[in-house]
Amino acid sequence: MEKRARKSEVNQEVILLGKRIEELIKSKKLKTREVAHDADMDVENLRKYIKGKQEMKISTMLKITRALGVSVAELFNFV
Repeated sequence: MEKRARKSEVNQEVILLGKRIEELIKSKKLKTREVAHDADMDVENLRKYIKGKQEMKISTMLKITRALGVSVAELFNFV
């Protein structure tokens, strides 16, 4: 079976955002599953966001910031 191709490439900022989320998780000595639980989301979806494989809704981003205990400005502190 042939692997499906993406309709469009993932934006570089989406990838950087995922790396920033991962960086914050590590700096706070949290586990991905803990953050997912606190954000009321599936851990596999959070992993997709971290890997930059999936874009997220603003509401999801806000849940993640609350779960990490950071502001949106801190989350976007990778630019």
